[in-house]
Amino acid sequence: MQLPQQWIENLKILDIAFQPIINIHTGKLFAVEALLRNFQEVGFESIFDLFDKVYEDNILYTFDLALREKTIRKFTSIGHYKKIKLFYNLDNRLFEMPDFSHGNTTQILKNCNIKKDNICFEISERHELSGECNMEKIIRHYQDENFCIAIDDFGVGYSGFKLLYETTPNIIKVDRFFLTDIEKDFKKRLIVKNIVSIAVQLGINVVAEGIETKAELLTCKDIGCNLAQGYLIKKPTLNTADITKEYEHIQYIIQNDKRMEKSEYQIEAYLDKEEPIHFKSKMNSVIEYFQKNEKTTALPVINSMNEPVGILLESEIKSYLYSPYGRALLLNESASKSKLKSLIRNCGVADIGSTLSTLIELFSNNPVSVGLIITKDSRYYGFLSARAIISIMNEQNIKLALEQNPLTKLPGNTMIEKYIDEVTHSTHSYLLCYFDLDNFKAFNDVYGFRSGDRVILLFAALMKKYLVYPYFNAHIGGG
Repeated sequence: MQLPQQWIENLKILDIAFQPIINIHTGKLFAVEALLRNFQEVGFESIFDLFDKVYEDNILYTFDLALREKTIRKFTSIGHYKKIKLFYNLDNRLFEMPDFSHGNTTQILKNCNIKKDNICFEISERHELSGECNMEKIIRHYQDENFCIAIDDFGVGYSGFKLLYETTPNIIKVDRFFLTDIEKDFKKRLIVKNIVSIAVQLGINVVAEGIETKAELLTCKDIGCNLAQGYLIKKPTLNTADITKEYEHIQYIIQNDKRMEKSEYQIEAYLDKEEPIHFKSKMNSVIEYFQKNEKTTALPVINSMNEPVGILLESEIKSYLYSPYGRALLLNESASKSKLKSLIRNCGVADIGSTLSTLIELFSNNPVSVGLIITKDSRYYGFLSARAIISIMNEQNIKLALEQNPLTKLPGNTMIEKYIDEVTHSTHSYLLCYFDLDNFKAFNDVYGFRSGDRVILLFAALMKKYLVYPYFNAHIGGG
């Protein structure tokens, strides 16, 4: 379908601004989101009004393709565009258009000499679709074509966690509502922490969207978000020369975070730097790999940008090889869908900059986990096996036992001192409460030390029962 002349002229006036999305651990650029500008100049009060009009005129898909090409061509004027992603917002009513067809984006990318892995389609639930034109169908369509998919405004849409279960997108962007003043709001922190925990275990990257303050940034980093976007980092810009590879003011904030866990454990020492395999590899090379590396139980899979997309399990490969006609099925490259793609399993992903407590929590929350893929600047860096994580946990438990009060097993003096140092450097508000049992020496003298110990243990049990996370319960010992 040909665009009306008026809309061709409108496209010449419309412009694209880009806003950076950074790695929250390093401050380095991960992607840019494309945002439409100059819509007022063509007679619309908002971007939504503009898209509603082209939808009403039944030219939404044709218009979007033209805008898509304009956006991608401007994206290529960013000096280092080949190493970052472009987040492009899709109107989820595209499938309703009579001229919708397959393969158009692939042709645009070919014309612009860009790989699919550079593009991430961002989908929101602003419009609830009826019938078969729903979010799941749109996501599956672009996933089948091997595009990266991001869910915008996560947490306030119609489907929510059902989308994670049914489609497993590559990225979710937590809605700004949950992040505003998150450092002061326990309910928001709890909700976002659970969203992040589930997403990361499924191998989904999480963007903290709309970050405006240092406190919001550091809280989202502590919770486990991988990426961040917002005015604190940079406002959208029409000038692509303003998009830089890293953002020094964010790096300064991260490096000077007094609350950052000073872990004595070196993840590097436990990391398996196993060479990953590309998700477009032939199955015969996968079989040969497992045959040559008998001790490998899980093989990380990456895309062309060295980003993890999941793992291959040796057990599943063997189940094919040992079954009748299994090898023939694996090696059948004439099938419409890649056999390798169907065998890729979700795997938890964490940045090398994550705290050990975050890594252990991610692993512990998934009873069937074989390990975690570790990234550095959002690129594959290594694999942390289940055995390695258990070794780290054992070492940490030994260290923890040395720092616990021997009677109550609550954190002892050393951990109390570390915690007080942490909160005094924090931007959060804290309430410190000190309990002192009156006349305790006299009680011991009358009833004996064993009864005194029972009183202390009873009080410790009450604290553990009623002062649960995020309260920090501890026991000052010694005289």
